[in-house]
Amino acid sequence: MSTPISRLDYCQYLLVSQINYTLTHLGDHSEQWSHDQVNRYLKRERITPRLIWENVHSQIEADRYGYVLFDDTVLDKRHSFAIELVRRQYSGNAKQVIKGIGVVGCVYVNPNTNQFWLIDYRLCDPDGDGKSKLDHLSEMLMNLVHHKQLPFHAVLMDSWYAAKALLLLIESLGKVYYCPVKSNRLVDDSGGETAYRRVDGIVWSEVEKDNGKVVKLRGFPKQHRVKLFRVVASTRRTDYIVTGLEKCQCRLARIQRNHIGCALLVWTRFNELALQTGQTVYQLKHGLLNDYMIQQLRSPAIKMADA
Repeated sequence: MSTPISRLDYCQYLLVSQINYTLTHLGDHSEQWSHDQVNRYLKRERITPRLIWENVHSQIEADRYGYVLFDDTVLDKRHSFAIELVRRQYSGNAKQVIKGIGVVGCVYVNPNTNQFWLIDYRLCDPDGDGKSKLDHLSEMLMNLVHHKQLPFHAVLMDSWYAAKALLLLIESLGKVYYCPVKSNRLVDDSGGETAYRRVDGIVWSEVEKDNGKVVKLRGFPKQHRVKLFRVVASTRRTDYIVTGLEKCQCRLARIQRNHIGCALLVWTRFNELALQTGQTVYQLKHGLLNDYMIQQLRSPAIKMADA
């Protein structure tokens, strides 16, 4: 009788596989477990974000001036028609509305060492739990402050999260926030002397370009002011191929949740090794192919005929 597959076994598969991350692929390459056995395991397992924290908290080098970064990504499921958790939503990576699974992640950064750690995440399922991305971010933030108790100074996030309730919550915690605002956000930089206008329509002096300007965001309390900066920035594409985060084709929400949880656990392991060895996650992942190449040159599985 074969040994039941475990979370460690499934994570090991995601760690070593280079292209295909399906259950069928695992079953086809395993001497112990069939596709059905892996499927049954993922149906009954319950992998939660807490496991990320349990695996990473001892690695973190905390800093009082550290910051937490919240960001979301959409796992591309445009070619899937019956997968639970999939819904139409805007993908910054694809630059359009696509079918996918939304994931909100929380990363802790030590600015003195330039090291970072994934410490929490949430899957977006508004039809199932009634929570928005803002709800998930607020939940992770409060968990960070009251349970994880990591020291940090600032919160970094995208313009999607620049909502009044969240910004005021961050201020109530005594933290600083940095986030872009959309070009059509209405602000007042006149101290109440003129009407609100779009942020892309305000005038900047040379001093303000360097030091920012104090403005009031429409809808905020009367005396509430924030500092606005004009920054020219570029974006970079986020690629999750190293752990197969978006490659699972199973339909059930529970299997998708477990697969994503395991993929993030694998990334956490890669990140730990990257910090230890001075390599990148990609170098570690694709370095596995180097061992394969050495082995095949030494003892090829398919030999070349006379040339």
